[in-house]
Amino acid sequence: MAEPGRAHGEATGEPTDVVRRSLLQWFRGLSPLFAGLVIVPTLLASLYFGFLASEVYVSESRYIVRSPSKPNLSPLGMVLSGGNIVGASEESEAVIKFLGSRQALETINQDGYVTRAWGNGSIFWFDRFGYLGKDTGEDLFEYFLGKVTANDSSSTMVTVLTVKSFDPQSAQTINRRLLEQSEVLVNELSDRARRDSIAFAETELARARQDAQNAALALAAFRNREGVIDPELQASAGLQMIGKLQDQLIASQTQLLQMQTYTPQASQIPYLRTQISNLEREIAAQTAQLAGGRGSLSSASVRFQELRLASEYSERQLSTALSAYKEAQAEARRKQAYVERISEPSLPDDAAYPRRLRSILGTFVLGLLAWGVASMLLVGVREHRD
Repeated sequence: MAEPGRAHGEATGEPTDVVRRSLLQWFRGLSPLFAGLVIVPTLLASLYFGFLASEVYVSESRYIVRSPSKPNLSPLGMVLSGGNIVGASEESEAVIKFLGSRQALETINQDGYVTRAWGNGSIFWFDRFGYLGKDTGEDLFEYFLGKVTANDSSSTMVTVLTVKSFDPQSAQTINRRLLEQSEVLVNELSDRARRDSIAFAETELARARQDAQNAALALAAFRNREGVIDPELQASAGLQMIGKLQDQLIASQTQLLQMQTYTPQASQIPYLRTQISNLEREIAAQTAQLAGGRGSLSSASVRFQELRLASEYSERQLSTALSAYKEAQAEARRKQAYVERISEPSLPDDAAYPRRLRSILGTFVLGLLAWGVASMLLVGVREHRD
């Protein structure tokens, strides 16, 4: 009875021995180059991606930085802008630069949340932050750049913010914190632009107002000192008076000439002579008052013209500064940018990385390529030696 059993055992063990011997022969027949470039990397990749690598979740959000459109657009530009709201390219670029800055990392990690999310002990040591003692601020920033990306579209002005972490909640929280800090940054930029433009316009307006006030005070002081309101008007009135006096003088001289010709003994002749003398003295006095020296209206008129021109110029400057101030206020309102969220930070329900099978196959294919190139190089070297 033992013989058949032993024979059966030998019969059942022969295929296993054959497979074992075949595998051993196959492994012995492999070149060290193939094993080192293909088999070992593939086994390591299978071990890492299949069992050790921690799952990575990706939270995604979309936003656009908007600001009221500028009123100086052409009608075609208004149509192409699509309404009253346009994308603020400068602010959008500033937000993207901010999202990749140390300031953004420091702001969202003030309570150490980011460090705990990326460096806790449940994460595989090779994937988490701080492995091999790399836990400095510079190391954290480099790790941060590998986990946060912000890509914008030049055509739609929409920015896509993605954050990678090792659990869904932390990925969503970090994404939300970055969005909130981006909104704070845009608000600060808008407030600073408004303050700067309005402050400059206010300074110019105050200076123009002070110049106009000084010019008005100088003109008023001149009028009080000289005792004139408007030398030109007073000179015009004086000329009219001189004209009337000259008419009276001519009339009196004509009357005197007639009396001396026809009635030389008339008793009115002395009166007319006295009247003519008085008229001549009055005309001379009025003429001297208008253009007779430093105290005349003609000399005062030059200074008055200077002061009046200065006052009118200051008033025009004040009007211009006031218009510029109102325009600065309107421009400040147009510069008010804000972050509009198109989609809130998502809460991923499935890990996006690692792509295990793809990574293993990729490692295998790359190993084959490297082995093929190395084999060809070795064949060439051997042929060259021969």
